[in-house]
Amino acid sequence: MPATPPRERRLAIRLTAGAAVLAATAGVLTTTAPIASASDARKGHGRTVDVQLLSINDLHGNLEPPQGSSGTVTEAEPDGTKKVIPAGGMEYMATALRNARKGHPYSITAGAGDMVGASPLTSALFHDEPTIDALNKLKLDVTSVGNHEFDKGRAELLRKQRGGCHPTDGCSEKGKKFTGANFPYLAANVTDAKTGKPILKPYMIWQHQGVKIGFIGVTLKGTPDVVTAEGVKGLKFGDEVQTINKYAKELNRKGVKSIVALIHEGGMPASNAYNYNCDSGGPGSGLSGAIVNIAKHVTPKVDALLTGHTHQAYACTIPDPAGHPRTVSSAASFGRLYTETTLTYDRNTGRIVRTATKAPHAVNHVVRRDVPKAPDMTKLINHWKKLAAYKANRPVGYISADINGRGADTEERPLGDVIADAQLEGLAPKDKGGAQIAFMNEGGIRSDLAYKAAGDEGDGVVTYGKAYTVQPFNNIMKTADLTGAQLLSLLRQQVTGQANTTDPKILQVSKGFTYTLDLTRKGADQIVASSVKLNGVAIDPKQTYRVAANEFLMGGGDGFTTFKDAKNVRTGSSDLDCFLGFLGAHSSKAHPMAPPKADRITVIK
Repeated sequence: MPATPPRERRLAIRLTAGAAVLAATAGVLTTTAPIASASDARKGHGRTVDVQLLSINDLHGNLEPPQGSSGTVTEAEPDGTKKVIPAGGMEYMATALRNARKGHPYSITAGAGDMVGASPLTSALFHDEPTIDALNKLKLDVTSVGNHEFDKGRAELLRKQRGGCHPTDGCSEKGKKFTGANFPYLAANVTDAKTGKPILKPYMIWQHQGVKIGFIGVTLKGTPDVVTAEGVKGLKFGDEVQTINKYAKELNRKGVKSIVALIHEGGMPASNAYNYNCDSGGPGSGLSGAIVNIAKHVTPKVDALLTGHTHQAYACTIPDPAGHPRTVSSAASFGRLYTETTLTYDRNTGRIVRTATKAPHAVNHVVRRDVPKAPDMTKLINHWKKLAAYKANRPVGYISADINGRGADTEERPLGDVIADAQLEGLAPKDKGGAQIAFMNEGGIRSDLAYKAAGDEGDGVVTYGKAYTVQPFNNIMKTADLTGAQLLSLLRQQVTGQANTTDPKILQVSKGFTYTLDLTRKGADQIVASSVKLNGVAIDPKQTYRVAANEFLMGGGDGFTTFKDAKNVRTGSSDLDCFLGFLGAHSSKAHPMAPPKADRITVIK
């Protein structure tokens, strides 16, 4: 028998307590769970046994508690009020999951994608190796890929799985080689464009004392629309439903009758409260978005859907094609929540117990910060923070109050205005591109700028680390020519572009550019054409305008395909460089930057 590779040997040791065999045949990863104590094992001696399934999604390398509103969750109170609770941080997540596992001899921890990517500096500076290390300590058993796992391309994703030093930057620490993830990344619907074969394992089978559960992992088929072209080069992304149904059949043929789908695609609940009952008006009535249609068509062979991507919190039941309710859940983002799902497993049939009226129970729990920190996680985070301190702690600007971005609940985000203005200012000079208008995608704003200090820097100080958390992609900026007619088409794609009809993606705009968004209208008419103006002058459909945007948008990302028809494209500096330069030029300790008025987009509801 050939020697087991080091990465697979680590995985086998952790999942089997040194007693199981790791097998990878026909694209399948089969694992055996740790042996429970005698007292715990007795709890599963009946015909059925409860399997605890803990899950997270969209962590995005947030090792430390996220800043601003990105580090809180909203809780609905019995009296109808809402309470904001500080949440998140891997030190607290580790404590929460370890406490949750106690008394559960059958426990699995899974992820639904975007564990890394668009990460704060402490993780991103070292190519997210710190987050992989943290997830190893957390004893994550399995995760699907998400779109952000492809931010740096296929080769870098495979390095995160298999280990090894970065091909250009080398090892993050001298003399220490990155060992990779101890858990499998699943990518059932991501195939090599030439061979048609999955680039990673499509599924995993988890086994323990007669319990056998399969996990299928997929990312959204629209990943190429939300990742740079270079990140998905040479890859194809298949339909989520067709892929899951295909591998569910394969698992059944292998004797696996209980299946969980890890899907990096999600929905939008009717309330922002993490404990909102989205089934109050009937199963799944309070949930909309892409995941609803997926859930309705995924084969009944699948017993639960763990989802992500939209950064929302929900635990719903949506009927499967046979009419039986099925759990569909998401644990928000940034490590603020985890979902606990109870799967009742029938030993005789090998199936999860589901009836015409009952689905597995799922509930979201807050990762609270009023619990002891996990010492091993604190040690890990402090280690990487120390290595990053030379860069992360440098002051780059000052603010007089919170400038909300990710946490803003309005179409126009104050921080979006700041970023767009920074890009316009950086690219307005003729020798830099001659930009007249700048557009910023809302999804690229990864955080708020919080006034209150999280460390030793002092209130109102914006450090390089904070700025990087807001703009972590280092996307290259571009300027190009668009006609006035194309500008109008671009604005309309906010509400009519690919998938934007149900989830409008509102572009943030630079100063001087104004228009009206009338949400009482339908389709393209929501953009009031006569209201589109630059410096108070109506846009001329035949005139050419010089426009700035990051390379993601210029490549047609988020359904803004009009950008792909732009002419005379010129490459500039990075979005982060523009942001840093703007903060430095427009703020000081004596004169901090105030939140902008956010009065460029008039919204009618």
